[in-house]
Amino acid sequence: MTRMLADMPASPTDTEALVWPEDAIEVGCILDAWGVKGWIKVQAYSADAEALFSSRRWFLRQPEGALPALAKAGFKSAAPRLLKILAIREHGEGIVASVQGVADRNSAEALRGARIFISRAAFPSADPNEYYWVDLIGLNVVNRQGEALGTVEGLIDAGPHSVLRITPPGMVAPIKPELERLVPFVATFVDDVDLEQRQITVDWGLDY
Repeated sequence: MTRMLADMPASPTDTEALVWPEDAIEVGCILDAWGVKGWIKVQAYSADAEALFSSRRWFLRQPEGALPALAKAGFKSAAPRLLKILAIREHGEGIVASVQGVADRNSAEALRGARIFISRAAFPSADPNEYYWVDLIGLNVVNRQGEALGTVEGLIDAGPHSVLRITPPGMVAPIKPELERLVPFVATFVDDVDLEQRQITVDWGLDY
């Protein structure tokens, strides 16, 4: 599957001021160059990589020590920068992309290790009763009796479904794994997700 993104500026050396989005979410990283024409190989942090496919603007933060490699590719600093995506497609179990202004393997290799961020506003709309992990992290969790179970610290991909990792009240993350509450994120146990109220209601006892 290849997706060509239209309405791209003509200039390959975009000098517009970079405005880092306040709602930037880290969604992946650049693994390496792919081929000899400037394509890059990308690792998505989620099994559902629609956010990468839906946005033509990727914001990068370079890893430590990246400046020498960037200088060879003609970049003046390792400061955050904007990539404009010309094409993106699935390749095997990964993703490859063509970037404006990156036309050869050396330039693509200079981006190796960069962390990819995308504005949350650019994410495609989720289907009813589906949620992005990033929207669940930080939500308060209560049970049907109104008892507080804690705060969602993260999620675990358990194959058929995800599992909420909950830090109990009075504890500060990170905590030992055995102290976390783990609640399967399935309809059997999850009654309601209210993003506006930042609360998840579950059928789960304090002593489970």
